[in-house]
Amino acid sequence: MRVRYLLPLAALAAACSREPAQQPVAASASIADPHTGHLMTEMSGAATADPMPTAQGTPGIPAGAADAAARLGASTRHAEWVKIAWEKGSADSLMAWVVFPESKKKASVVVVIHEIFGLSTWVRGVADQLAADGFIAVAPDLLSRVRGDPSSDELKSDSARKLIQGVNVAEMNKGVFAAANYGMSLPAAKNSYGVVGYCWGGSATFNHAVFNGKHFDGGVVYYGTSAAKDSMPKIKAPVLGLYGGNDARVNATIGWADTTMRTLKKSYTYKIFDGAGHGFLRAQDQSANLEAAKQAWPMTIAFFKKNLK
Repeated sequence: MRVRYLLPLAALAAACSREPAQQPVAASASIADPHTGHLMTEMSGAATADPMPTAQGTPGIPAGAADAAARLGASTRHAEWVKIAWEKGSADSLMAWVVFPESKKKASVVVVIHEIFGLSTWVRGVADQLAADGFIAVAPDLLSRVRGDPSSDELKSDSARKLIQGVNVAEMNKGVFAAANYGMSLPAAKNSYGVVGYCWGGSATFNHAVFNGKHFDGGVVYYGTSAAKDSMPKIKAPVLGLYGGNDARVNATIGWADTTMRTLKKSYTYKIFDGAGHGFLRAQDQSANLEAAKQAWPMTIAFFKKNLK
């Protein structure tokens, strides 16, 4: 893989330096986009009825940051910490959180790429919801090597932000692919994996589509910047993008992704949620973000059910 073709994740970490839940939501609606005619139409993601929120968040979608710990504590699904070699023969270990669906059938694997805040309780909650929806979820801590020792201890957000600048695209792809291969090696797994990521992890997801590991069948980008134009010919699997309307920095990269992917006859579909901000799946305490999350999550599951073999 030639790293020079890809956007540097360190730059993305600097751009995403604030907690999404702390970002103010602008009063304006979604930014103008010249490609609005090519928005997501295949999967609307609209729910037939809004579930009632509880102390653990809204049922059927990942809990927001405030409710993730309670949701995890109440989960009946089997979950465990594992250590995985970064690559064959490597002495370095990658820490990951794995959650299994409650099913006798084999399941596809979804790797969850964390934000700049590292492998947090919230990200583990996302993995738990993926398992509830029928997938084996593997959430790797991509800071495992730069933090000096694999650990299940959650880092403080400021510490994670500093460390993540040491994780470049090549390192990220090694870690994600190692997590995917571990997941697919499990007796309960199918030989197919997808990736979903958030902010820094959303950009990483687009770049992992460029990496195009064996058995990679699709990626969902949540409010992450697009991969570089000249890297997109390497993409083979479909990509779904889900964005907040009040997120001009990220959304400025949608246009070139749309134009380039269509020119290359590759699958890139996206949806911009008016009124929602950056980090809307995490920051569900804001009403527009919660409404976006209610629509985005069913689209995510529909995408994986369609594309993962």
